[in-house]
Amino acid sequence: MANASTDLDNAEAQRQLNNNNTRLASSSGHWETEVTSSKLFECSRIKALAEERDAVQKKTFTKWVNSHLARVSCRIADLYNDLRDGYMLTRLLEVLSGEMLPRPTRGRMRIHCLENVDKALQFLKEQRVHLENVGSHDIVDGNHRLTLGLIWTIILRFQIQGIKIECDDNRETRSAKDALLLWCQMKTPKFNNFTTCWRDGLAFNALIHRHRPDLIEFHKLIRSNATHNLQQAFNIAEQNLGLTKLLDPEDVNTENPDEKSIITYVVSYYHYFSKMKALRVEGKRVGKVLDNAIDGQKMIDRYEALASELLEWIEKTIGIISNQKFANSLTGVQQQLQAFTTYCTIEKPIKFQEKGNLEVLLFTIQSKLRANNQKPYVPHEGKLISDINKAWERLEKAEHERGVALRQELIRQEKLELLAQRFDHKTTMRQAWLNENQRLVSQDNFGYDLPAVEAAMKKHEAIEADISSYEERIGVVVELAGEMETEGYYDIRRISARKENILGQWSLLKELVVGRKARLEKNLALQKTFQDMVYMIDWMEDMQVRPVLCHAFDTSPIKTCILSAVPCSLFSLLPRLPAL
Repeated sequence: MANASTDLDNAEAQRQLNNNNTRLASSSGHWETEVTSSKLFECSRIKALAEERDAVQKKTFTKWVNSHLARVSCRIADLYNDLRDGYMLTRLLEVLSGEMLPRPTRGRMRIHCLENVDKALQFLKEQRVHLENVGSHDIVDGNHRLTLGLIWTIILRFQIQGIKIECDDNRETRSAKDALLLWCQMKTPKFNNFTTCWRDGLAFNALIHRHRPDLIEFHKLIRSNATHNLQQAFNIAEQNLGLTKLLDPEDVNTENPDEKSIITYVVSYYHYFSKMKALRVEGKRVGKVLDNAIDGQKMIDRYEALASELLEWIEKTIGIISNQKFANSLTGVQQQLQAFTTYCTIEKPIKFQEKGNLEVLLFTIQSKLRANNQKPYVPHEGKLISDINKAWERLEKAEHERGVALRQELIRQEKLELLAQRFDHKTTMRQAWLNENQRLVSQDNFGYDLPAVEAAMKKHEAIEADISSYEERIGVVVELAGEMETEGYYDIRRISARKENILGQWSLLKELVVGRKARLEKNLALQKTFQDMVYMIDWMEDMQVRPVLCHAFDTSPIKTCILSAVPCSLFSLLPRLPAL
C-alpha cells in the first residue's frame, strides 16, 4: 500500500514536471513567435516605405523628364518601360546637354535597346558622370531601383551639380545638395533638410513669397493646414511661374517625405528664381555670380543658336545655288539672274555681317570668361569659327559656279532667242514668197495664140529657175529649226509647226509648178497644131485660087509658073500632116 502510494506520488510528480516542461516550452515558443512577428512587421514596414518612396520618385521623375522632353515634343507614360529602348533617354540627354548624341538604332529587339542605352550611358561617362553598378541591361530589363538611380544621377549632373554657393562667413564653397539647401536657408532660414521641413507647405510658400510677395499672403497661412498650403504653392508655381507641378500634396505631407523628389522640385525653384534680378541684400553676391553665369550661358546659347542658324542658311543656300537646272526661256533665266543678283547684293551681305558679329560675340564670351576666371568656352564641333569660314568658302565657290553657269545659260538663251527671231523673220518672208508664187503658178492665163503661149512658157521657165534657186533658202529655215531643236529651245513646238508648214507649202508649190508646166506644154502643142491647121487651110484656099489665076493669066509663062508652084507647096505640107 505504501509502495502504491509512493508510486502514485512519483507519478504525480512526474506529471507536474512534464506539465512544467510543457508550459516552459510553450512560453519559450510564444516568445520566439513574438520576436519573429516583430521582425517580419519591421521588414514589411521598411519594404512598404521603400515602395512608397519609389512610387513617389517614379511619379516625380516622370513629370521632370516630361517637362524637358516637351521641348522636343516627346513624352513618356511609364518611367520604367519607356526608357528601355534608349530612344527617350537619348532625347532627354540631348535636351539637357544641348549636344547631339549618336543616332539611336531603329529596332525593337533587345540588342537594339542595349545598343541605344549603351550610347546614352557612354555619353554620360564622357560627361564625367560616375555610374555605379548601372549597366545598359539594367535599364533595358526595367530595373526599378537602378532606373530611378540613373534619373537621379542625371538630375544631379544637369540640374544640381552647377549650383555653387559661397558663404559669407567662412568663404567656403559648397556644391550640389548643400549649395541648394544653403540657398533655401538664405531665403527661409528655418529649414535644415529636404524632408520633414517641407511637409506643412510653408517652405514652398516662403520661397515664392520671398521673391514674389504679390502672389502669396504668407501671414494668412496656417501650419496645420498642410494640404492647402502645398496645393496653393504648387498651383501658384505652375500658373504664375511656369514651373511644372512635379509633386502632389500627398507626396509631401507624409511621415517620411522623399528627399530626392523634393530636391528635384525645389531645384526648379532655384533655377527660376536665380534668373531674377530682384534679389535681397543677402543674395546679391550669389545673384551676381549666378547672373554672370547665366549671362555667359545666354551668350553661349546665343552663339550656338546664331552659329546653327548661319550654318543652316549656308547649307540651304549652297543646295539652292548648286542646282544647275535653269528655266528654259530667256525671260526665266533673266528672272533667275535677277534673283541671284538680289541674293549677292542684299541677302548675302546681311549674312556676312552676321558672320562677323559671331566672331565678335565669341571674342566677347572668351573675354568675359577670362575676366571671371572661368573655363574657356569651346564651341561644339562643327560650330567653330574655322568651320563657319570653311562653310562660307564652299558657299562662295558654289556662288561663283552659279554665276558663271547663269551667264552662260543667259548667253545661250539670248542666242536661241536671236535664232528664233531670225527664224520667224525668214519664215515670214518665205511664207509671203510661197503664197505669191503659189498664186502665180495657180493662174493658167497662157494666152490664145502661139506667140502668147510661147511667151508664157518662157515666163514659166523663169519662174522654175527662180523656184529652184529658192530651195537653198528653204534649207536655211530647216537648218535654223534643227539648231534650235538641238539646243532645246523652249518654244520648239511652234518652231517645228512653222517649219512643217513652210515645207508643206514648198512641196505644194513644186507640185503646182510641175502641173502648170504640163498644162503649158499641152497648150503649146495645141497652139502649134492650131497654127498648122491655119496654115493648111490657107494653103487649101490658095490652091483653090490658082486655077482661077490660070484662066486669068492665059499667058504661057505665068501659067507655067503658077502650076509649077503647086507641087512645091504640097511637098512642104507633107511633114505637117502626121501632126495634124
